[in-house]
Amino acid sequence: MARFRKEPDLRFWRLNRSIEFDARLAPYDIDQSQAHARALREVGVLDDDELRRIEAGLDDVRARIGQAGFSFEAADEDIHMAVERLLGEEIGPLAGKLHTGRSRNDQVATDVAMLVQAHSLRAVDLARAAMARLLELAEAHRDWPMPGYTHLQRAQPVYLGHHLLAYFWMLARDALRFEFALDSARVMPLGSGALAGVNWEIDRRSVADDLGFARVTPNSIDGASNRDFVLDYMSAASICAMHLSRLGSEIVIWSSSEFGFCELDESFSSGSSIMPQKKNPDSAELLRAKSPRVAADLLSLLGTMHALPLTYGKDMQEDKEPLFDAIETVEGCLDATEGMLAGIAFDRERLAAAAGDEMLAATEVADLLVRRGVPFREAHGIVGDLVRDAVERGVSLSELSEDDLRARSEHLDRSFYEVLRRESWLESKRIEGGTGSEPLERQLELARKTLREVGEETAEEEL
Repeated sequence: MARFRKEPDLRFWRLNRSIEFDARLAPYDIDQSQAHARALREVGVLDDDELRRIEAGLDDVRARIGQAGFSFEAADEDIHMAVERLLGEEIGPLAGKLHTGRSRNDQVATDVAMLVQAHSLRAVDLARAAMARLLELAEAHRDWPMPGYTHLQRAQPVYLGHHLLAYFWMLARDALRFEFALDSARVMPLGSGALAGVNWEIDRRSVADDLGFARVTPNSIDGASNRDFVLDYMSAASICAMHLSRLGSEIVIWSSSEFGFCELDESFSSGSSIMPQKKNPDSAELLRAKSPRVAADLLSLLGTMHALPLTYGKDMQEDKEPLFDAIETVEGCLDATEGMLAGIAFDRERLAAAAGDEMLAATEVADLLVRRGVPFREAHGIVGDLVRDAVERGVSLSELSEDDLRARSEHLDRSFYEVLRRESWLESKRIEGGTGSEPLERQLELARKTLREVGEETAEEEL
């Protein structure tokens, strides 16, 4: 820099240099630079020949960076300076004209916004693929009874298809959050300059159209300092990773010998270095473990931006590493989830046996009493007493005698035993959103419609 006569201390240089991680912004920086060059031609900073040489030179820079074995020089501070240096090697001093009318402040904000757009679209696509796999499994297992749990204790029976669709709807919401992050990133900061705008009357909306942005920032200070679109993406990623961790946790539990509800394909399992018999659900365990990592990435950037004065501080260089890590982690988890679900196998007999536990019908018995005029709280207590009697005597509910029933309530008769028949437990849940066959069929149809619509608007905008 012309202002300085001393070279930076190596200790500061190591702290300040970002090329090791922001090199991945190179394709976005080159695309942006070419669009900026075209805008400079429109305001007379460049002539036609200069524009042609700069655009061709940037294409050559792109090719060089993409070559196997390419490495940046030790003097390259960041990707912006590296691209400018490489362009100078290609076309000479003309490269120096390219930085007219922009600052690294709005340049980096624009690069990152372009990256967030690309990876928001990728996340939507990956979420949709996992949703499609869940829907396929739900349709295939729509009539497979299993126990539903609260506190990891058997609670009420549900159909496996209904349970799997719970994750479908989580991912549907994740897709919407990634679409919001996409929209948030489609506001172009370029033209904000360092903070006050630039002295050249560049047509920002034309540049935005050129780069695929929907809008331009209305305030240059906000444009240079905003990283909300990064936080929006990382928030979506952290919630999505949390959802996948819940799925992973259940698969770990369900695939254990104690449950035996499902088994992962060998291609998504690992063995033990010492125990030959082991088949470990490592893929599901990693889904469970990755969630706090992505959440920590989000918290890292929130901490960086917290109380940061306007407009730009070098603190904001710390937006990239947590963002890149969140991108790689959540995309890897979504991709692995689809593959893991593709090969999962469920054990119908084990699920049905667990779902046949008569204790799961306790709520059904309470509802029987309510239909006969007993207040629910009183009915809850009556059935609780019956459950305690059965547990203490080591018998099932259906093994209680009619005398046992009458001792607890005059409203209990032989219909008690009818309620305990398995087929009535599930089909009594006819309410919209319930696990009964009829609402489940309606839910499956809604899921098919939702899957068709995921990414539909963004796809149309891309066209």
